[in-house]
Amino acid sequence: MSGHSKWATTKHKKAVIDAKRGKLFAKLIKNVEVAARTGGGDPDGNPTLFDAIQKAKKSSVPNDNIERARKRGGGEEAGGADYQTIMYEGYGPSGVAVLIECLTDNKNRAASEVRTAMTRNGGTMADPGSVSYLFSRKGVVIVPKAGLTEDDVLESVLDAGAEEVNDLGESFEVISEATDLVGVRTALQEAGHDYDSAESSFVPSVTVPLDAESATKVFKLIDALEDSDDVQNVFANFDVSDEVMAQVDA
Repeated sequence: MSGHSKWATTKHKKAVIDAKRGKLFAKLIKNVEVAARTGGGDPDGNPTLFDAIQKAKKSSVPNDNIERARKRGGGEEAGGADYQTIMYEGYGPSGVAVLIECLTDNKNRAASEVRTAMTRNGGTMADPGSVSYLFSRKGVVIVPKAGLTEDDVLESVLDAGAEEVNDLGESFEVISEATDLVGVRTALQEAGHDYDSAESSFVPSVTVPLDAESATKVFKLIDALEDSDDVQNVFANFDVSDEVMAQVDA
């Protein structure tokens, strides 16, 4: 899992500054709007909305855009869309299991775009349940090191339900049960530790190690899927070593 997390963290940093920033912003804004519609527009009483807003802010989404999305979702302003969450399952190159989470107001469009991205990039669609059993819903908090040690982080979150802390190089990844996510995030805040993101994620129970050639193909598939406005998140059970990651970056 650590290799996948390092890749995702690196990719996120690049996404904030590259030409796809507008697409990333749109997805973060959608998260805010849906969280507000689902649990109410007050972030103090809606932890999911609080975390969606924090993630958007840390990705440099303008505050005005975030606030408008919150108001649309909370019913304070008109114009919100009726988004549905849909999960698709499939396999990528080298047998990598892929979960595709869509947030869409057009189910047919989403299905078509996911299927096209998969078939054009060496992937195949799978029946519901054939891939998802390889993943567990977990809470994942990314904490920048900023002088912290692994023991510092572990000490802060252990009593809050954290299961493990992984060293990702420039940051730490704290894994917990999804139901303990808010407690873990709150424990970090109370300890005075900043965090980059706190969200529910699908963590694989088994990973597939990839060489540079296979990793490049899998990354290409994930990029193609994430290029769809309807695709909110892509989860996959690959693992890439630091050496392989260096080869891919080169």
